[in-house]
Amino acid sequence: MTGAPRVSRRGLLGGGAAAAGVAGAFAAGRVSAAEPASSTAPVASYPFHGERQAGIVTPAQDRLHFVALDVTTEDRDELVALLKAWTEAAARMTQGASAGPVGAVDGPSNAPPDDTGEALDLAPSRLTITFGFGPGLFTKDGKDRFGIAARRPEALEQLPRFSADVLDPARSDGDICIQACADDPQVAVHAIRNLVRIGFGTTAVRWSQLGFGRTSTTSTSQSTPRNLFGFKDGTANIKAEEHDALGRHVWVGADDDPKAGWLAGGSYLVTRRINMTIEVWDRQSLDAQEQFVGRTKGSGAPLSGGEEMTEPDFAMKGSTGPVIPVDAHVRVVHPDLNEGVRILRRGYNFVDGSNDVGGLDAGLFFIAYLRDPRTHFIPLQRAMSKQDALMEYLRFTGQALFAVPPGVAEGEYVGQALFA
Repeated sequence: MTGAPRVSRRGLLGGGAAAAGVAGAFAAGRVSAAEPASSTAPVASYPFHGERQAGIVTPAQDRLHFVALDVTTEDRDELVALLKAWTEAAARMTQGASAGPVGAVDGPSNAPPDDTGEALDLAPSRLTITFGFGPGLFTKDGKDRFGIAARRPEALEQLPRFSADVLDPARSDGDICIQACADDPQVAVHAIRNLVRIGFGTTAVRWSQLGFGRTSTTSTSQSTPRNLFGFKDGTANIKAEEHDALGRHVWVGADDDPKAGWLAGGSYLVTRRINMTIEVWDRQSLDAQEQFVGRTKGSGAPLSGGEEMTEPDFAMKGSTGPVIPVDAHVRVVHPDLNEGVRILRRGYNFVDGSNDVGGLDAGLFFIAYLRDPRTHFIPLQRAMSKQDALMEYLRFTGQALFAVPPGVAEGEYVGQALFA
């Protein structure tokens, strides 16, 4: 996806008051539309309409606001009307415009504005908005809520519990999800805030998550980032340029599920909120940390040698056993030991203050896109739960699964093929 830089919301809307800041580290690194563009800056915006939803193989942005919602209406027409309104608002906001056609300051003074206004002065910041549908949208308590139960994909079921899970129901599942990614945190927050506002009375927020500092690389143009353990993360992630791998492991095939043809060309989205026991980890020796991960902390190279992108040599012997331990993370999840399965990770770091014992409530908000959770995620997570040395330092506190429909054509609304 390429294109010329777009004008800012200020240019589109004719000015407005400076937006209020988002508190803490999440707000750092804001880019104003008035600031000069770097010669190496990426495109300013991505189109909302297209063959695939943006925000999957799009080069991962730096900030995230993710929300899962419960649908509170039982009226199919109300739900479809909301999906249409969300589509229109998302298409505008991704291009730097307001959520509504009038905007935050140009409407009647005796009525609420159709945009909340905190992004008036900000550039689009490569905002992408991605929608997904959870199992509860199709059936709940055995009831076909909107006449679409027969079109629920076979793979779209509530994820099982895994060992070491301490799942909080208030941080899990949901009927609909919306993922907003941007390089400016306030742009991402603005997008979710306004979509939630538009959905008031039809949907209610079940849970949400802010994220900063991408923990994966989704394009060969990006360098590998680091997670809160200090290690490079997502070295072997599927990249946007790997078209064959995307077809095998990310995009749902036309023949994958005969009753869910509406999902062909889309994907499945898995989220896992992974709390890291930061303080315990920080007391481990460097050697122990590298043994747990199977890579060097500095360069990210496998312990068997080479550079970051060198393939690990799991057969290499050391003085006390394999150079890469049998329970090292890189070995446990490697495709060679998991029937060649790969996933496209798109996670973010999070720090949500402190917990009740004074430790950091921090970790990785894991996001993955994949072709089928039954073959591409559940076996991987089970292997990790049983064998991975990192499990001692991880607590899984929330999870969800969503079906992400393909892209939206001009004049259509997100999920239209499902409701047609």
